[in-house]
Amino acid sequence: MAWSRLCYGGVLAVLVIAAAGCEAAFGPGQLQGLHTIPIPLSPYFQKRQEDRFWERERYKRVVIMGPITSGGPPRALDPPSWDEIVRALPTVEGGIPFLHEVQRNNVRIVIEPIGDSVDPPRFYPLIGWAQLHHAHYKCTVYYTEVTRVGWPIPYTTRDEDAVEVIYIDHDHFHLVGNVDGGPTSHYQQHPH
Repeated sequence: MAWSRLCYGGVLAVLVIAAAGCEAAFGPGQLQGLHTIPIPLSPYFQKRQEDRFWERERYKRVVIMGPITSGGPPRALDPPSWDEIVRALPTVEGGIPFLHEVQRNNVRIVIEPIGDSVDPPRFYPLIGWAQLHHAHYKCTVYYTEVTRVGWPIPYTTRDEDAVEVIYIDHDHFHLVGNVDGGPTSHYQQHPH
């Protein structure tokens, strides 16, 4: 009998508290409970997402340029930027402060074009008639690699003649023929 009264009192207390509106309700859909508690985000994960967005926006898309004009060589995209080259470098191993750190200092980059060719026109789905323009670059990165070890015996090593060679392709399309992409296209030809 005492247990049933206790259970009945507990259920009644839960119902009264739930019906009293002690929980805050806000936001879309009026979510309640654990969904309303903000969860902190580590700066590491935020920076990683921002880097992925940056690379996708600037380096992972194929560019579609206007038609190649007669009387001159086809214009290729700009050579790779320093940011693109440094992001393409292999990541540096080690990164525990005061225990093991590796740094690249005194960076110098030499960019050399090694190939520039244009394929014949063909039809590409979602683009139309276009020519694929291949532009290849050899990027040589000279730097000083400094390795600092802090435990068990602290020491620092310097490699003054560290070199990395990276090949970057800047392939893009040139539209072919009388380009009419509609009223919002950058390649619409206006009658004169």
